[in-house]
Amino acid sequence: MDGNGDKLFYAKLEDMADRCEKNSMIVFSRFLDERQCILAQQWCSRNTGSLKFMLWGGFPQAKRKILAIYPDYCESFVKDEFPLKCLTFTYRQQDILTHRDFLGTLMGMELKRETVGDIVTDEGIAQVFVTDVVAGLVSAGVRKIGRTGVKVYDDRPFSLEPKQEYREITGTVASLRLDCIVSLAAGTGREKAAALIRAEKTDVNHFTVTSLSHELHEGDIISVRGCGRFILSSVGGITAKKRIHILLKKFI
Repeated sequence: MDGNGDKLFYAKLEDMADRCEKNSMIVFSRFLDERQCILAQQWCSRNTGSLKFMLWGGFPQAKRKILAIYPDYCESFVKDEFPLKCLTFTYRQQDILTHRDFLGTLMGMELKRETVGDIVTDEGIAQVFVTDVVAGLVSAGVRKIGRTGVKVYDDRPFSLEPKQEYREITGTVASLRLDCIVSLAAGTGREKAAALIRAEKTDVNHFTVTSLSHELHEGDIISVRGCGRFILSSVGGITAKKRIHILLKKFI
């Protein structure tokens, strides 16, 4: 999201707060991505005054969430009012389906990304959060994910354990500067890494960073367009040549 995109997003948040205050009712957004959740949290903390707000995606670890802005009297029941639905897909355990497979099918239905929340998969089962507006359409319209036949249920509670698989990348870097880390993560030279950063193709913790010298810390999440998403998992000792051992984990 660029500067103009941020302004439009903040305008939508202001409109939500105005409608809540004017009508004394709960106002919901669609699903927000991780960056938008951070922006919404910051904006609401500064600007909603006596109004309350909550971000919820169906389970505590959800990454994509819906924002609710609401009057104080709604505090006790607001979570039950969120306009989302958990859809459960079952299929043969020998068929391997991924997050990408489910998202691809849903986007192929020409649904907007903001109508789909987290997608959690396991052996023979997946659970997908969608807005209640499209839940019926998905339940009635999806019989296959790719070439795999599925059954869809809309009455099962969320029960899966979210998992994230990684591929480990170990190496040494001259420093914890962003250009050094991106070079290792992307498997490219410092000059190409610098070009990616200057071209605004690198995010740190969901926000674009263009400074080559930006210093990273353990736990930081780095996204490099075209290369993937990584977490700086650990920073180790120093080699005899004064280089730093690090462990990156690439999201897969």
